[in-house]
Amino acid sequence: MFQFVKEKFGSIHVLVNNAGLAHFAASLLAGKTELWKDMLDVNVLALSICTREAIQLMKASNVDNGHIFNISSVAGHVISSMAPFYSCTKFAVKALTEGLRQELRAVESHIRVTSISPGAVLTDFGFRPYVFSLRNLNPRYNSSTFPIHVDMLKSDDIADTVVFALQAPPHVDVNEIIVRPTEGDV
Repeated sequence: MFQFVKEKFGSIHVLVNNAGLAHFAASLLAGKTELWKDMLDVNVLALSICTREAIQLMKASNVDNGHIFNISSVAGHVISSMAPFYSCTKFAVKALTEGLRQELRAVESHIRVTSISPGAVLTDFGFRPYVFSLRNLNPRYNSSTFPIHVDMLKSDDIADTVVFALQAPPHVDVNEIIVRPTEGDV
């Protein structure tokens, strides 16, 4: 993929690591190892590989004002008893983002790094299937526990957040943004 970017565009200036995977049935007590590995591969390892490749391409083409975005989750700030392993991978994203920022500063790079942690986003991946799968797994999660009527975030809200950080002056590095629906903590 990065070879294609190099051949087609010459370099890369912005990377948005947005791939994510959650297996909400992969509990710590009874979860399957392959489901844990899936989440680690996508949420942690793929993000790290893409970041490494993008930064190498930036360096090779003398781009020192690039920007790396890691789309994480509020689950990387608050552990969910319903999905602790997923939370673990999102805590890892938070640590990797800060570690990358520190590594870049140590080599006096001006590449900026931002972690964006969305709450409930209305996507096929996100909140709607999560709610329904929770209700199927345990009847105590009902419509009052997870109200579907909450005005959830939209993909465009997250894109606007990326643009906000990109528009910051060069001397400003927006390290972390948590974005939630106004009506809720999820």
